Amino acid sequence: MTTREAVLGKIRRSLHTGPSDDDRRATVAARLAAHAPGLIPARGQRDPAGRLALFFEMADKVAASSERLASADEIPAAVARYLRSKNLPQAIRRGGDPRLERLPFDREPQLAVAVGPSDGHDLAGLSHAFAGVAETGTVVLVSGPDNPTTLNFLPEHHLVVVRASEIAGDYEAVWTRVRAAFGEGGMPRALNWITGPSRSGDIEQTILLGAHGPRSLHLLVVDDL
Repeated sequence: MTTREAVLGKIRRSLHTGPSDDDRRATVAARLAAHAPGLIPARGQRDPAGRLALFFEMADKVAASSERLASADEIPAAVARYLRSKNLPQAIRRGGDPRLERLPFDREPQLAVAVGPSDGHDLAGLSHAFAGVAETGTVVLVSGPDNPTTLNFLPEHHLVVVRASEIAGDYEAVWTRVRAAFGEGGMPRALNWITGPSRSGDIEQTILLGAHGPRSLHLLVVDDL
């Protein structure tokens, strides 16, 4: 008997009663298989136009900036415009996402576009969200070569593209989409839920932006891609 088994056995004996190990395993397996939703707030339960309006409202409340674009072709100009507004070099790093690959970056000849994970020296990164959440102004990013997680945390400025049609009302709706997209047992290594720029209030309860990641989050909401 291992030390671990001895400790757990002692705990079980002290409980005196309760389900067997097999019963507990069956209960856990059934719960995982059922994907029972948690509490779903009413705030996000709106029609598409209402969800979009709420998304912009909530993003603003958490100090994220945002703009709406009529098409994906406008993204390169929006990126260059944002960099100029922050007095940043005309340089951006993105992942290998094919939706970003197709963008007409050649229309912005002054904009240098690097591809791949960040090593911490990039001032600005560009990602494509898997989804958005209206009730909190959150963007959801799936890890992988298409959108490296390093771009979510290392650059000081994070620009995120999200389709207007993929802004859900609540978190549970996004989890359902993730399971449908990746299948049982095929979840991505990480799923980052980002609500506004990085912040901390640890020191005298004063909010400091950029404490553990980007100090600026800019959302590019595109009507069609």
